[in-house]
Amino acid sequence: MMKRLLLPLLFFALATPGQALKLIVWDSEMQTKLGAGESSGSKFNLQLVKDYSGPVKVIFSQSADEKSRNTFSSLQSSYDGLLKNGQLSLLTSSDEKAAAAAGPVTGNGSLPLGKFLQQYKLSLTTQTTGQNSAAPDSPLSRDLHATDISKLK
Repeated sequence: MMKRLLLPLLFFALATPGQALKLIVWDSEMQTKLGAGESSGSKFNLQLVKDYSGPVKVIFSQSADEKSRNTFSSLQSSYDGLLKNGQLSLLTSSDEKAAAAAGPVTGNGSLPLGKFLQQYKLSLTTQTTGQNSAAPDSPLSRDLHATDISKLK
């Protein structure tokens, strides 16, 4: 009886690799929040401003449970990136191993976020908004806005 219960629970735990991985996109000076995202099952939902083009800092946050289970083993807590026309790419020079595993890089040495997330079996859905701070009224944005950025610099 116990084996019948444990086997489905184990399968469910292994079948959902993207459990609440969070992301915040800041300008390069970490003064303005330009986007926020969160995984749900195998999807990663991202909100970005569309009126910004330039270098960004991308911060990932995992739960303590995800860290202890090594769910996102090669994921760094922060990456440099580029945001242009509502498209986010991570610079690959600091993470060539993960970039190589995820697929080909673009000509400017960056890897589109969607391709980067494929290595974690996450598919990307992006929404763009015309205002900075990534839809401040959303619960996700309020939660991510509370992040202590002084620890990330």
